[in-house]
Amino acid sequence: MTETEKTSYNRVMLKISGEALMGDTAYGLNPPTVQRIAREVKTVHDMGVEICMVIGGGNIFRGLQGSAQGMERTTADYMGMLATVMNALAMQSAMEDLGIHTRVISAIRMDEVAEPYIRRRAVRHLEKKRVVIFAAGTGNPYFTTDTAATLRANEMACEAIFKGTKVDGVYDKDPAKHADAVRYDNVTYDEVLQKHLAVMDASAIALARDNHLPIIVFSLDEPGGFRGILAGEGTYTKVHG
Repeated sequence: MTETEKTSYNRVMLKISGEALMGDTAYGLNPPTVQRIAREVKTVHDMGVEICMVIGGGNIFRGLQGSAQGMERTTADYMGMLATVMNALAMQSAMEDLGIHTRVISAIRMDEVAEPYIRRRAVRHLEKKRVVIFAAGTGNPYFTTDTAATLRANEMACEAIFKGTKVDGVYDKDPAKHADAVRYDNVTYDEVLQKHLAVMDASAIALARDNHLPIIVFSLDEPGGFRGILAGEGTYTKVHG
């Protein structure tokens, strides 16, 4: 793939879970895995696509789990937001090692390590072909990073959300547990909500539906998968109206 070859998207949001950064470890960050994902993002950046990213924090701390163990929910959610900042900084370091200018923009002010969220400034970074990593969710408890990714994708006028997972699309049940699981090529927002399909949480799906923002679910473990889909190849599920 060269820069002269066409892609159907000019600006996209890549949403990945914090667990995707763990690799084969049980907790935290696995630097080789972070570097591998950064290389995948670079292949798309080299196509001229403008890229936003949102990374979850579940590899370090998950607010819902903290809440379930007796911690006050708002405090637990803020701790989860801080975990996403750590992941964003790790990805920024890996991206800049590859020569790609990257900005971490945090919904919670921490001026020494990240820029505050200002929409026009973030758009300008994208126009200058910088990768923008949005951290700290929406800055509010009770909202997931899925919802944050959908919100920022709409604010940045992204043309699609690419949800990187461990499987190559959306299935009617967990393919790791059920050999007869069926994969969808296309599925509507309403079907996702009605059938409780594991794509994103309900508020993220509803926000995408109301703004006609397609969600592309693909395998982040497939080498070249992100780039391949943008080039019109590969296996994935498209969630749309």
